[in-house]
Amino acid sequence: MNPYKANNAYVSNEITTASPGKLLLMLYDGGIKNLKLAEMAMKEKNIEKTNTYIQKTQNIIAEFMSTLNHNEGGEVAKGLQQLYSYMFTTLIQANLQKDPGKVREVRGYMEELRETWAQI
Repeated sequence: MNPYKANNAYVSNEITTASPGKLLLMLYDGGIKNLKLAEMAMKEKNIEKTNTYIQKTQNIIAEFMSTLNHNEGGEVAKGLQQLYSYMFTTLIQANLQKDPGKVREVRGYMEELRETWAQI
């Protein structure tokens, strides 16, 4: 079997069998990874890769926003919505300005949120 196909099958199986909490952590891990790659691409002055990695993280943040349950989450969901919105907007600015400081700021929030969810 092709090792690439085997890895894809493994990842696909891991995602489809993961609990909601595990999926959330996987999304945070993906966002953090993409932001680190965006920072590296900025250092290399690679605009295309910078844009791609930032947009991938924005897609993850958009997924977080779309799955918030405001009826049951109350103030926590409202606070997360505001934070996710801020992170999304900050990444737009980071992408337009090619500002690694803004990317690091959002990555810091994602790392804190990931750590918090991992403890639950």
